[in-house]
Amino acid sequence: MTIGIIGAMEAEITNILEDMTVLTTKNVIGLDFYIGSLKGSSHSIVLVRSGIGKVNAALCTQVLVDLFAVDTVINTGVAGAISPDVKIGDIVISSDAVQHDFDISAVGDEPGVISGLETSIFPSDNSLVSVAYDVVKELGHNAYVGRIASGDQFISDPDAKEKISWMFRPLCCEMEGAAIAHACYLNRIPFVIIRAISDNAEEGSDINYERFFRECAVTAGRIVKNMVTRL
Repeated sequence: MTIGIIGAMEAEITNILEDMTVLTTKNVIGLDFYIGSLKGSSHSIVLVRSGIGKVNAALCTQVLVDLFAVDTVINTGVAGAISPDVKIGDIVISSDAVQHDFDISAVGDEPGVISGLETSIFPSDNSLVSVAYDVVKELGHNAYVGRIASGDQFISDPDAKEKISWMFRPLCCEMEGAAIAHACYLNRIPFVIIRAISDNAEEGSDINYERFFRECAVTAGRIVKNMVTRL
């Protein structure tokens, strides 16, 4: 099996890369794809930093599918909490993903609905979710399984947070997961999104993000590495 692992930022892939045996690196559309393996796993790994935002994430995912023939995609990174139950340092595992900023309600569709698709809420692979949950619990973190909402915005406003919560009921929000999920859905590739919570998506979230980002990114990467050995 070939597993694609995507992080949006350098810190989200660094500690995975440090433990990889990299056989080769290929640069495609300006992105470095690291091809190799992880200790304790017989699977091939393709690790990449996609860059921030939904377009970057979707393009990166399609390259993984088209050029590297991945069988599975794991998205690792950080997120802001939307649910009041989820706190900084907790881990959210996607049950599904939705794009909270996709809105053509002016012409009749509900917010979040992508015209022409059978669904606009993209379900994660149950087996990947189960493995991720077991790993998170064994590592001693609080684990939550639920919806992740994505949009091309860093949410740091209580009103924006409340709107996302009311409309989509996600556990957290970030900027790439649902685009990766969308691409995987169209290509029929199983996926899961792993998010360590770095802030609460309200006023001051930029400060919390800067304070906790690297620690949370490392935590998410550690979870992914442990997952790979069990797949």
